[in-house]
Amino acid sequence: MFDLPVDSKESRRSYTLFRKRLLNQGFTMLQYSVYARYCASEDAASTYRNRIKARLPPDGQVRVMSVTDRQFGKMEVFLGKTRVKSEKKPEQLMLF
Repeated sequence: MFDLPVDSKESRRSYTLFRKRLLNQGFTMLQYSVYARYCASEDAASTYRNRIKARLPPDGQVRVMSVTDRQFGKMEVFLGKTRVKSEKKPEQLMLF
């Protein structure tokens, strides 16, 4: 989750670069400024946490949290007054 300033050309550039880096690492947008990525283990999550720390924008706030499969599966998503199913965890990576 992040809250980055976009009040200048430089800060918008930092925001865009940070967002693109997340997407390039396999993160998906759950909501504006809330991105998620499935990690099969705590070691994998730690790797991505370190990658994010290494590329933090100069201003703003970034928060990283881990959620288990079970916790993610219990999430409820509402659009208006209607409940919709939450996203399923992605399949594990396949190597060829």
